[in-house]
Amino acid sequence: MANSDMSAQCEKEIACCLSWFTNFRTHEKEEFLKILLDKAVPSNVDTLFDAMNHVTVSDKPPTIFQCQLKLFNQWYAGWPPFYRQQFFSDLTGRDAEFMARLNECVFQHSTKLS
Repeated sequence: MANSDMSAQCEKEIACCLSWFTNFRTHEKEEFLKILLDKAVPSNVDTLFDAMNHVTVSDKPPTIFQCQLKLFNQWYAGWPPFYRQQFFSDLTGRDAEFMARLNECVFQHSTKLS
């Protein structure tokens, strides 16, 4: 993929994720916070255990929220560091209080690991 194509694609994905975030309910934002925490502090074992507790076998299709999280995880994994930082910066612009909580969680988990 050409650099300009990748830039355009990353920007579209970020815009899409920010739009989803704006419409997340409170409990969905809490779940998203855990995902972002895991990305910021990859050795966050709590998130692994939380994920294992949510693993279920069901005949029900995934919710829209679950699909959004799956896409976010796929897209985030493909974003270069610049676009990851851009996402967090844009997210701060959308919800500074949410990002302050995320930063506090990152700090708390980082100090636990030290």
